Amino acid sequence: MQEYSNGGGGDGGGGGGGPADLAKLQSIMHSIEIACSSIQMHVNPAAAEATILGLCQSHQPYKACQFILENSQVANARFQAAAAIRDAAMREWSFLTADEKKSLIGFCLCFVMQHASSPEGYVQAKISSVAAQLMKRGWLDFTSSDKEAFFSQVHQAVLGIHGVDTQFIGINFLESLVSEFSPSTSSAMGLPREFHEQCRISLELDYLKTFYCWARDAALSVTKQIIESDAAASEVKACTAALRLLHQILNWDFQFDTSGRKISINVFSAGVRTESSSSKRSECIIVQPGPAWCDALISSGHIVWLLNLYSALRQKFSSEGYWLDCPIAVSARKLIVQLCSLTGTVFPSDNGKMQEHHLQQLLSGILEWVDPPDVVAQAIESGKSESEMLDGCRALLSIATVTTPFVFDRLLKSIRPFGTLTLLSNLMCEVVKVLMMNNTEEGTWSWEARDILLDTWTTLLVSLDSTGRNVVLPLEVRNAAASLFALIVESELKVASASAMDDNGEFNYLQASISAMDERLSSYALIARAAIDATVPLLTRLFSERFARLHQGRGMIDLTETLEELYSLLLITGHVLADEGEGEIPVVPNAIQTHFVDTIEAAKHPVVLLSGSIIKFAEWSLDPEARASVFSPRLMEAIVWFLARWSQTYLMPLEEFRDSSTNLCHDTGYQHQSSTSRKALLSFFGEHNQGKPVLDIIVRISMTTLVSYPGEKDLQELTCNQLLHALVRRKNVCAHLVALDSWRELASAFANDKTLILLNSTNQRLLAQTLVLSAYGMRNSESSNQYVRDLTRHATAYLVELSGKNDLKNVAQQPDIILLVSCLLERLRGAANATEPRTQKAIYEMGFSVMNPILLLLEVYKHESAVVYLLLKFVVDWVDGQISYLEAQETNIVIDFCTRLLQLYSSHNIGKMLMTQSSSLLGEAKTEKYKDLRALFQLLSNLCSKDLVDFSSDSIEAQAINISQVVFFGLHIVTPLMSGDLLKYPKLCHDYFSLLSHLLEVYPETVAQLSTEAFAHVLGTLDFGLHHQDSEIVDMCLRALRALASYHYKETGAGKVGLAAQAAGINNSNGNPEEGVLSRFLRSLLQLLLFEDYSPDMVGTAADALFPLILCEPRLYQRLGSELIERQANPPFKSRLANALQSLTSSNQLSSTLDRVNYQRFRKNLTNFLIEVRGFLRTM
Repeated sequence: MQEYSNGGGGDGGGGGGGPADLAKLQSIMHSIEIACSSIQMHVNPAAAEATILGLCQSHQPYKACQFILENSQVANARFQAAAAIRDAAMREWSFLTADEKKSLIGFCLCFVMQHASSPEGYVQAKISSVAAQLMKRGWLDFTSSDKEAFFSQVHQAVLGIHGVDTQFIGINFLESLVSEFSPSTSSAMGLPREFHEQCRISLELDYLKTFYCWARDAALSVTKQIIESDAAASEVKACTAALRLLHQILNWDFQFDTSGRKISINVFSAGVRTESSSSKRSECIIVQPGPAWCDALISSGHIVWLLNLYSALRQKFSSEGYWLDCPIAVSARKLIVQLCSLTGTVFPSDNGKMQEHHLQQLLSGILEWVDPPDVVAQAIESGKSESEMLDGCRALLSIATVTTPFVFDRLLKSIRPFGTLTLLSNLMCEVVKVLMMNNTEEGTWSWEARDILLDTWTTLLVSLDSTGRNVVLPLEVRNAAASLFALIVESELKVASASAMDDNGEFNYLQASISAMDERLSSYALIARAAIDATVPLLTRLFSERFARLHQGRGMIDLTETLEELYSLLLITGHVLADEGEGEIPVVPNAIQTHFVDTIEAAKHPVVLLSGSIIKFAEWSLDPEARASVFSPRLMEAIVWFLARWSQTYLMPLEEFRDSSTNLCHDTGYQHQSSTSRKALLSFFGEHNQGKPVLDIIVRISMTTLVSYPGEKDLQELTCNQLLHALVRRKNVCAHLVALDSWRELASAFANDKTLILLNSTNQRLLAQTLVLSAYGMRNSESSNQYVRDLTRHATAYLVELSGKNDLKNVAQQPDIILLVSCLLERLRGAANATEPRTQKAIYEMGFSVMNPILLLLEVYKHESAVVYLLLKFVVDWVDGQISYLEAQETNIVIDFCTRLLQLYSSHNIGKMLMTQSSSLLGEAKTEKYKDLRALFQLLSNLCSKDLVDFSSDSIEAQAINISQVVFFGLHIVTPLMSGDLLKYPKLCHDYFSLLSHLLEVYPETVAQLSTEAFAHVLGTLDFGLHHQDSEIVDMCLRALRALASYHYKETGAGKVGLAAQAAGINNSNGNPEEGVLSRFLRSLLQLLLFEDYSPDMVGTAADALFPLILCEPRLYQRLGSELIERQANPPFKSRLANALQSLTSSNQLSSTLDRVNYQRFRKNLTNFLIEVRGFLRTM
């Protein structure tokens, strides 16, 4: 507001030019003080906020703000004045002189230095932040000498020349500056990402190491006072800030070395891992600066000083329990932990010797935090803070992340008689003992320590588990791992046993789903595999003992505890023996393949013995009496889960896995025994040994869970989705599967009996999909198709018969009929999902036979939303599987059917959808329509795929099929059902704009053929999408706009009509002319780019859309530019805006040709244009 405008900040002070100016400044200060007080007192807050906003939005309020900062006694008023300087400077930056910019930054820096001892820390922090933001805003404009002038002042402060308080302020400013230059913590400035990236690179290459050295020297300068004096509060504060800054700088995402080259990871002993194959519960950031950092971090004695500082303070305050959690202790430990993850080219190429020495130094200092583990754990249980111990665990995790297991273990041996892995094992054992002793709940120190230590084990062992080589750990390590795993299993069994008798819900975490425990169990498995020779026999013994206990105690004692222990053992064993098979077929874990070399006889292989005992136990569930007394649904879930995981690895393994395993070992003296042992293991459950009997047992167990456990949805879903699905994933298993009597019984029961009709809808679909997939095991294509026909004949015949009834409307509404129809539709949908080239013909016939019934049922069930959705989803999945294979005649049939379906759905739902605009409509109804419409958009997308992927023998062009016209027609039918409320559903919104963007990009010529109403609706939703909060949707809309505009420009340039009337504009219903679509979007896109909030990432895509729009509508662009210029009252602003608009379309040799080079040039022009004008335009 003009009343606060009183000149620039060039004089660097807040004084006025005379009594009148001074009175005005005092008046402004008084009004801001009153406004701040009013907000605190909740007195007329709206007016108070308007007063403060007026200061922020006024033209060059710098003198007023500086006057307030220097003279006001109200801290909040000074805070608001600093904020106003920031907002005004960001807005007006392009129009400030170089001296004014430097003066503003200099004022902020001088102010915080001069008031370093101020008790209002938040005001000081705000002013430091403002100085940092202004420095970044001008970073690319300032010369090196300008920057050096600022930093010279800061350097003097950081060195402590002006006192400890000023030293703290200087460090605090550098913290703010580094934070502003880091992409993850930078403040929004309304500038493209390229600006932030250039600033980040510049700071990293030119100043970041310097700042680190300054902070290190600052901490060194006060170390002596802190250690020797008990009254060094200011020094402690400065040292803490320095340590915090050092940690912040090491957290930087280093990208370049000092020569400007991208840093490549220098793998230390092949052990550096930026990410683990297992997701971590604990965060570990790898620090990888370039070689120029070696002197600052490694060779300067920095590590020794830091460890000595912490050790001295730890000793000094050993009797003070609170000290471990005070800021300086926490900051020092964080920095030490961060230095543990230092790796890459900062170390010289000396075969890892310097890095190993570096880690040994750190480990020697960290050792007292965690060793001896029993003493440390006891102290924590007695009330000592756990923070130091947890940081010690994090340090071990960081070291593990940048080393191999062998280097990790070697680090401790120079100072202790045992290795680091033994320490890790002992530490983990103590933590597990605490968990066992206290039945500790999630969130306590022992729980957190266990997770960190498990991540450490995982990080170390996952590489060994996946190397594909025979890696033998030292005996000491194997023994430690075996002892740890035994204790872990004991702990898990104890918790399982206790949970059986728990009525108070204290063991809820054990009742979690199997998938929820998978992360922890996977870590257990890696530990077990490190000592597989001992752990597999252990699991066999524990399982056999409990199996025997069941036989002995059945009917005599309560077996609940034993059953819970078996549940836990099944999960642990499943993870030890096999890896998950999500997305690929797993092989036998390397540790199992390369051990047990003394075992020649397959039946005596430890893994065979363990697997056999579990399969025998699972087979016992087929006995009705045992099933009733022993096999609860929960226990059966674990059995089914185990069999699914185990069967993918061990049941009838493919020949190539057996052959490839011979390459796992490179020790020729060891190779023959190892190979013999592997073959014995892999062949035992193979096709020519016990594979078929075990396969039959698994199928019969599956049939039992589906029939004998009615209503157990989770168990049945595990059976259908994991166990049976695992069996049909491999074609060699399918060949044996379809030959089994048990499988034929299952298929017959599914196809002809009502036994399985009680399964819920999801499981009906999954079971149908699995059964159809097994058809691949038939001898030839004809047999496979006949098999599918037999599976689906009953369902299709019933739907045909039902739809032909004269009293269909009455019969169909009966509850049992609705349930049956729903189940049959799910079965057909499952079969459609299983479409493969070999069975495509039968599944097409299946869908073709129910086309008319589907339309009739859609009519009958128009008020049954659940059935309508099932009908639509079946069609979506069927078309998705078929469309690429269909010949032209079949394609015509399917398209005609889909068109009739869309028309029928629209005719029954248009009235309902209009109701969605009413606030009285229930949210449930909206959700139903959202699901329906999403299915219809998926259907249209599936039809589109015919133009992209077509396996038919004849071309669809031969039959004059225009897919784009069909899909646009479908879109015309469906889009009137849309509403703004429905577009708030993220998935529906994404599907809609994905389809729309695809159509406009691939078929822009079809747009001109749409009716005016349809075109208006499509473009209306496109405008909605441009302002969506989801950047991906905005991006899709911008790409669609680019396609439309560039199509029109190229077509009209060639003398054609392009978008014709749609681009030229039409008269509305009142006879008044309306803008054409391209004109409308040019206006809308400029409004968005100049005045609204958006992600910086979209500037490039927006430039690609704006460029052809400007070329299509040059007169409108000129008019809009003139209007913007005329609205500017400030002459300098007006001149800069006019020049910027001119440069946007003329600089960088931009021409009117729509090619790649010009698109890139315009992107650069738009970026510069937005940097130049966006700040001040947003306050017009």
